[in-house]
Amino acid sequence: MRIVVFSDLDGTLLDHETYSYDPALPALDLLKSKNIPLVLASSKTAAEIAALHQELDLGTAPAIVENGSGLLDLSPGARLDDSAYREIRAVLKHAPDAFRSAFRGFDDMGLGELAEVTGLPLGSATLAKMRCFSEPGLWQGTAEDEAAFIAWLKDHGIHARRGGRFLTLSHGRTKADAMAEVASQLRADVTIALGDAPNDTEMLSQADYAVIIRNDHGTDLPPLPKEPSSRVIRTQLSGPSGWNAAMQQILNTTTETN
Repeated sequence: MRIVVFSDLDGTLLDHETYSYDPALPALDLLKSKNIPLVLASSKTAAEIAALHQELDLGTAPAIVENGSGLLDLSPGARLDDSAYREIRAVLKHAPDAFRSAFRGFDDMGLGELAEVTGLPLGSATLAKMRCFSEPGLWQGTAEDEAAFIAWLKDHGIHARRGGRFLTLSHGRTKADAMAEVASQLRADVTIALGDAPNDTEMLSQADYAVIIRNDHGTDLPPLPKEPSSRVIRTQLSGPSGWNAAMQQILNTTTETN
């Protein structure tokens, strides 16, 4: 039986404040011992995720980047293609002035400004600007104008999705779409997804086993369509501690019964 694990990062595998994954090490080691691929799934760019991917020794397992808009392919000879990002920026260039003046994307910001609005250090802000598939930004206009902007973008083939702080523009792919693609590539029989935020909901709903990590810094996710179910776990612990407990519970159950 081929199991593949898909995990969000911030607030899930990584501690919300320290960004450490140390409490999850026992479960991470268990995955390695069972040769189960771990696919990272995050809003982060490929450049941001690459270093963590290497640190976790995830081999050639792909990673889902920019909230599902694209994949980080680490197979030999693979190269990143930023054509989707350039298409988004080209559409923005031709947006009506009222929209362009109200939307300030990452590409419009200098490193200092981006570091300030994201809370990232300058080095991390540099990696966050290395985008290939999507463009987050701040909307500085009215809610009514934002709705009109989103409708205009849709007419031009661009999907806009509101996150906690940023309005992110992409070609509409979600983490769930990317998960389905990777699961097919890896010939997964069973998928396990872990997340803590609204942008994880579609991925969690699609997985065979869903782990909703306790989020002490945001709103609890509403019940998934398949809840209540023994295949949906809501952790009592937050972050990597909850990740560790849930993963060990699922892996010990699924590998013992198959």
